[in-house]
Order: sequence, then structure tokens, then C-alpha cells
Amino acid sequence: MRDTVSPATRHLLYERNRYSPAVRANGFLFVSGQVGSRPDGSPVADLTAQVHQAFDNLDEILAAAGCSFDDVVDATVFMVDPERNFELIWPVFSERWGAAPHPTLTGVGVSWLYGYQFEIKVIAQLPLAPAAIQAVAHPSA
Repeated sequence: MRDTVSPATRHLLYERNRYSPAVRANGFLFVSGQVGSRPDGSPVADLTAQVHQAFDNLDEILAAAGCSFDDVVDATVFMVDPERNFELIWPVFSERWGAAPHPTLTGVGVSWLYGYQFEIKVIAQLPLAPAAIQAVAHPSA
């Protein structure tokens, strides 16, 4: 079984491009790539601000699913011109990722991101419901 998760804002971007912000399936949340977009879908101009906005947008979707970045187990980032932009982008990660253990990471350099310079997509483990926690803690014999 699977269902979609949507943030409270930014629906125009998803409707215009015909994709789901996130899909819950088999105990995981699969989040579409998040960019530094404003509510109307337009990009934030400054690269560092774009990265912060992408993380804010990601946090909004994670929260809509009852998760936080602490639940993220895998991240893939895409950046335009990584040789030039990596040092500008990387400090934001240490601000936003929190304490270890950190998720796995794959970084991909790309030549085009639909008008953006940075994108992050993640997979998060969904928190267990209280009944499921009880069943794991005290399995029946």
C-alpha cells in the first residue's frame, strides 16, 4: 500500500509538473527532489539561499509525514557546476544535518536543473506507530 504526502504550500510546482512531493510505502518515505523554490514555484536567486530553501521545503514535507531529518537514511544531491559550487553548498549541510549518524549521501554534478542550481531528494524511515512499537518491544510468543 502507498499514499502521497503533500506539504501545506507549493502545490503549484507539483501540479504544473505532475508529480507527487512524497510517497509513503513499506515503512519508508520517498521524497521527490526539493529545490530552492518559492511558493509560486520560482527559484530563489542566491545559491546559498537556494540550498537553505531546498532544506526548508524538504523539512516541510518530512513534517507532513510525521518525520524529521533525523529519520532520513539516504540522500542524493544534484548540483550544477559542483567544482565551482561545492564549497558554497557544503557548509549548509553541517548546519542542517544535525548530529551523527548521518544519512548515506550520493552527490551528482549536473548541467541543468530546470532553472535551479541545487536539488536534494531523500528516503526517510517512517516512525513506528505506538502499537507497532509495542509489538516490536513485546512480540507475542
